[in-house]
Amino acid sequence: MTIETKFESSPAFFEAKYQENTDPWDFSLSAYELGRYDAIINAISHRTYRRAFEPGCSIGVLTERLTAYCGTVDAIDFSPTAVVEAQRRCAHLLNVEIRCAALPDGVPVKNFDLLVLSEIGYYFTPQAWQQISSTLVDSIAQGATVLAAHWLGHSQDHCISGDEVHEILLAHPKLLVDHSERNQSMRLDRLVRL
Repeated sequence: MTIETKFESSPAFFEAKYQENTDPWDFSLSAYELGRYDAIINAISHRTYRRAFEPGCSIGVLTERLTAYCGTVDAIDFSPTAVVEAQRRCAHLLNVEIRCAALPDGVPVKNFDLLVLSEIGYYFTPQAWQQISSTLVDSIAQGATVLAAHWLGHSQDHCISGDEVHEILLAHPKLLVDHSERNQSMRLDRLVRL
């Protein structure tokens, strides 16, 4: 499947960023990023999960934290350099598998009960994001949790805004909003698969 993105959202663009700096968006130290990870963990930590899927895992900072609440975490990123860093970060964990793959073709065929969509949706056009998110939601079991968290700022490498990412998700007829929060920087929605 061919997915339309901006040049700034291409695999080559991201790989060049990670080769230049293994943490190009300061995921491991930025107050915003660490606060976003805290909000995600707070939103999912009311229960445990059998199997989670995190596409666009980058260098694995959130992936490492998800493993405390999940029997298994499957994570993908399309940057080989980011995947190597994520695998290094999570090497001490037995319940995580991190592969180099891209959406929509890299989705593992497994029965997930947690889908984490963190800072990924705005790299796709509205049509592509609608198609990809529908495919992901349709593939998970009834009762599964979808956690979406996106920055609300503007960047040249984004095709759509964080709010548009969430509005497309919320339009899916098999998703029900279970929890929402937003601040000046970020929007977070926890959804239940009907």
